[in-house]
Amino acid sequence: MNYINSPIEKIKFNKKELFVKRDDLLDKQFSGNKARKFYYFLESDIKNIEKIISYGSAQANSLYSLSVLAKLKEVKLDFYVNHISSFLKENPDGNYKFALENGANIIEKNCDDIDQYINNILDEKMLFIEEGGRVKEAEYGIQILAKEINDWALENSIKNLKIVLPSGTGTTALFLQKNLSFEVLTVACVGGSDYLKKQFFHLEQDEKFHPTIIEMQKKYHFGKLYKEFYEMWIKVKNDSNIEFDLLYDPLGFLALQKVYDTNFVYLYIHQGGILGNETMLKRYKRKFE
Repeated sequence: MNYINSPIEKIKFNKKELFVKRDDLLDKQFSGNKARKFYYFLESDIKNIEKIISYGSAQANSLYSLSVLAKLKEVKLDFYVNHISSFLKENPDGNYKFALENGANIIEKNCDDIDQYINNILDEKMLFIEEGGRVKEAEYGIQILAKEINDWALENSIKNLKIVLPSGTGTTALFLQKNLSFEVLTVACVGGSDYLKKQFFHLEQDEKFHPTIIEMQKKYHFGKLYKEFYEMWIKVKNDSNIEFDLLYDPLGFLALQKVYDTNFVYLYIHQGGILGNETMLKRYKRKFE
C-alpha cells in the first residue's frame, strides 16, 4: 500500500496548462485528502483503542475512509449521522454502501450538538475524530504532502507556483499553507467563506498561515445540484481523462477559472472522493439529462 508520493500530471484546463496532484491514486482503498488527514492514526500505535467515533453525512467521504482505517487497525467504527433516508437504507450505494461493507456502525442521531453528545460518551478506549478530519493530527500527513509539492517544485525549478483545492472544513488547505511558502488558494464548498474562516481559526489562530479564500459571485449551497457544476465536471473529465469528485471539485474548478493568471503555475490537488460520484451522478442525470 502506498499512502504517499502520489504522481503529478499535466493536463489542459480551458486550453491552459494545469498540473494535478493525483492523491486519488494513493491507494484504491485509502486515498485522497482523507488518507493524508488520517495518516497519523494509520501510522500510530492505537492498540489501546477499541473504537473510532466520528460523525457527518451518510454519504461523507470521511465515513468510507474511516471505515477503511478502522478495518486496517482492527477496531470498530461508530459513525453518527443526523439522518439516513429510507431510500438509501433500502438501496445502499456510494460511501454509505462501502462503509457498511467494511463493518461501520452507522448511527442515526438527531442532535443539536453532536460534539457535546459524543464527548459525554467518550472513554479512554475510544478515539474521537471530528467531522471531515478537522483535527490537529491531520497536519502530520499533510506535512508529507507539502514536502512532496516542495520537492516537485524544486526539481522542476518552479518558483511562481500556486496551489488550488476546494474546501469543506478547510483542514487540508490550512495545513498546506502552514507548511508551504507558495500561496494556497481555496474556495468554500460548505457554509460560505465566513464558515470556512471559522474552521481555520479552530485549528490555527495565526492568520498568516490561513489560505487565500476565492470569493465567488454566486452563493452555492452544499449538496445542491447546479447545471454549471455538472457541465464543468464533464468538461474537465473529457479534457483530462481524469475523474474528479462531483461534490467539491466542480466549484474548485470554477474558482480556479475565475482567478487563473498565466504568470503563475497552478497545481490542483485531487482529493479523491470519487466513490461518492455513484450517488451524485444518478442525481445529476435525473435532473439535467
